[in-house]
Amino acid sequence: MKKKLVVLTGAGMSAESGLKTFRDMGGLWENYAIEEVATPEGWKRNPQLVLDFYNERRKQAFEAKPNRGHEILAELEEHFDVRIITQNVDGLHEKAGSSNVLHLHGELSKVRSEKTESLVFDIGDKAIQLGEIAEDGSQLRPHIVWFGEMVPLIKTAADLCLNADIFIVIGTSLQVYPAAGLIGYVEIDVPKFVVDPSTPNYSFNTKNVEFIQKTAVEGMEELKPRLVNLCNFVC
Repeated sequence: MKKKLVVLTGAGMSAESGLKTFRDMGGLWENYAIEEVATPEGWKRNPQLVLDFYNERRKQAFEAKPNRGHEILAELEEHFDVRIITQNVDGLHEKAGSSNVLHLHGELSKVRSEKTESLVFDIGDKAIQLGEIAEDGSQLRPHIVWFGEMVPLIKTAADLCLNADIFIVIGTSLQVYPAAGLIGYVEIDVPKFVVDPSTPNYSFNTKNVEFIQKTAVEGMEELKPRLVNLCNFVC
């Protein structure tokens, strides 16, 4: 049986594919304040603006290509049972070939009913406009977990972390909760790697953490042979 390799990815994972987030731009996301486009309050104030914003992000994500970091994670499925927990909404992990991806913060390629969260529709790169409604008669909204909303899949993600044999964090500052707390669910004796150029070299309240202060691509190119070698001993 293959060992479980659990990977938590954030914005830095997709940066080398040309996709930016608000944390790269001083609190702005593509020149929009987060409060305007990524909160329930912003949606209530100006749903047209929010729809336009995500229509453009959806188009960008559809045109973006996975980078070498994404590809390496897909290739590691040859050696490990790889489970990816991503905060990203761009779908690049799937484009690269990863089989098991849990989307903590939703997906740009999907929309859902404004009232019934379980009514979710896959729209690919299609734009959504005001007046387009779900089966329950309510406006369709982006299938995105906005700031201030609950993260429905956080328990599922925590369960994956509890069962990890190896744990990797890529491209996240570990400052956005609840995702940042997931490393705390990983068993103490499990090897842990944090790949991010901006992560300070400090210790968490856990053991066996190694920091690789490089980009997602550089860090995973360095880490892949080490993981494969590790697999040869423990898998």
